[in-house]
Amino acid sequence: MKKIIILLLFISTTAVSYAQDQYFQNSSLSIEKQAKEITAEYNKHLYMNGEQPLLFEKKVAEFLISKNKIKDQYEGKKMLDKLAILSTEETREMGDILTRQQLKKYREVKMKIQPLTVVDEKED
Repeated sequence: MKKIIILLLFISTTAVSYAQDQYFQNSSLSIEKQAKEITAEYNKHLYMNGEQPLLFEKKVAEFLISKNKIKDQYEGKKMLDKLAILSTEETREMGDILTRQQLKKYREVKMKIQPLTVVDEKED
C-alpha cells in the first residue's frame, strides 16, 4: 500500500512539473520571438555586426521578461514609473553592447520601437 501511494505521488508531481514546464517553455518561445522581431527592427537603424545582434537580442529578451512581470504586478502610475526605471536600465546596459554612435541612435528610436506601454483609448 505504501508503495502505491508513493508511486501515485511521484506520478502526480511529475505531471504537475511537466505542465508548468510547458507553460514556461511556451512563454519563453513567445519572448524569444518578440526579442528577434525587436532586434530586427533596431538593426534597420543600428547596423549591428559580429556578435552584437545576438547579445542585443538576449538583452531585449531579459528585459521583456521583467517588463511583463511589472505589467502583471502593477497598474497606472506605479506601473509607468517602474517601466521608466526599467527602460533606463535597459538603455544603460545596451551601452555595453553598442558603439557610442549606435547607442545615440538607439536612444533616438527606442520610444518608437519599444514604447513604455500602449494605452487603449476607450470611447465614451
